[in-house]
Amino acid sequence: MVDRDLIIAKAASVRVHLDRIVAKAGADLQVFMSDVDHQDIVAFNLHLAVENCIDIAAHIISENGWGVPGSASEMFYLLEDRGILDPELTERMIKAVGLRNLIVHEYGKIDLSLLFATVRNNLNDLNSYLSNIFKKLDIL
Repeated sequence: MVDRDLIIAKAASVRVHLDRIVAKAGADLQVFMSDVDHQDIVAFNLHLAVENCIDIAAHIISENGWGVPGSASEMFYLLEDRGILDPELTERMIKAVGLRNLIVHEYGKIDLSLLFATVRNNLNDLNSYLSNIFKKLDIL
């Protein structure tokens, strides 16, 4: 059985991290590009926000016995297959996981202007994910 309190706690963590991102990415691009502390805070909090979204997906999948996903991205496809996410939101979450992977594993130098644009234009994807999960699981 899905632990609603766990999902609520993870969602609250996501929202705290999103608030930190907004606070530090609210400046214009030039300020962001010249301030390493803002860059680090944004990247770190984005990593944690996405990680909590992944944790929520993993919990739902595990508790429902929906299989063992081979990757974080596959978790969102499993949620889509079970009617929890629509295809568009699934793809947006997979992009978030991809950016998280770049941040965490440092696969290459992160394009800071892309990071800035992502947090300015796509942070609502994580809120949409949380809203969708709450609605589909009838939480709150």
